[in-house]
Amino acid sequence: MQPTPSMPSTVVMTGASRGIGRVAAERVLRASQDAHLVVVARASSGVRATAELRESAGPGQAVSHVAADLGSPASVRAAAVEIRDRLDSGDLPPLRGFVGNAGVQYTNALTEGPEGFEATFAVNVLANHLFVRLLEDRFALKGRFTTPARIVITVSDTHFGDFRHNMGMVPGPVWRSPEVLARPAAFPRPDTTAGGRTAYSTSKLAALYLVHEYARRLPTGIDAVAYNPGFVPGTDLARNADPVSRFAMRRLLPVLARTPFATSRAAAGRYLADLALGTIEAPTGSYVDRDRVARSSPESYDPQRERELWNAAERFCSPFAESRK
Repeated sequence: MQPTPSMPSTVVMTGASRGIGRVAAERVLRASQDAHLVVVARASSGVRATAELRESAGPGQAVSHVAADLGSPASVRAAAVEIRDRLDSGDLPPLRGFVGNAGVQYTNALTEGPEGFEATFAVNVLANHLFVRLLEDRFALKGRFTTPARIVITVSDTHFGDFRHNMGMVPGPVWRSPEVLARPAAFPRPDTTAGGRTAYSTSKLAALYLVHEYARRLPTGIDAVAYNPGFVPGTDLARNADPVSRFAMRRLLPVLARTPFATSRAAAGRYLADLALGTIEAPTGSYVDRDRVARSSPESYDPQRERELWNAAERFCSPFAESRK
């Protein structure tokens, strides 16, 4: 892709160190010659990824790193405040995009983060919410830009909870009160891989609920969309799983990787970048399946759950969001 002229702007991305996020980061830099990409990641991986992205992007492309442990709301808050300060000082050009691509899946539902939240929920749900809420009043809404700012949250079709979307390797979501979901041992057999995967699919359903709330609540001029990359071979979803899932990983997935069922890492990263840059059109609140707007699961449209989760996320994040002013 040839770079296109654009006004200077900032795109903040989590999960840019590897996988589809790394592909997306490289494409953002190639496609938008005036974009300043802010990579949010742990210190070691973020420093390395930033250096490599600078080298591959070539002269004139701006890439910088903000350190954060996404499993710690306090660390996420510090990272968001640092980005706010850099925007306010002019060290960063106007903010046009936030890509919440980082995600984790554990082999149990007992892993606890630094502030006591279950780790899957902390990274896949609360980290994105903190960034959205602490950066929302720093997005450039008017002036030289003619298109809305865009928030993209990477979700997963595991939220459907059916064989068609994940071949039975990931249990479907099990919704509970957000106060329960946010803490360890929210699911049956929490010490098992199945428990960890249930936490994962449920967190992706939660992310969809919050995207719907963002579409309702964020100011006009900020669009929020959910992105499903589909099945991307090489993500090791069946690692440490039951025998049936391990058999599927060894015997079926290599075959499926060569079929339309799968999405290559290059394609998934390209779609993510194009969605972040607005090349893929999608109204706010959309679910984008690979490169087109689609319907997410029937369960993912529940205004009562969406409102309850929003209110709970606000409570969970309030000790860490005091710098929003």
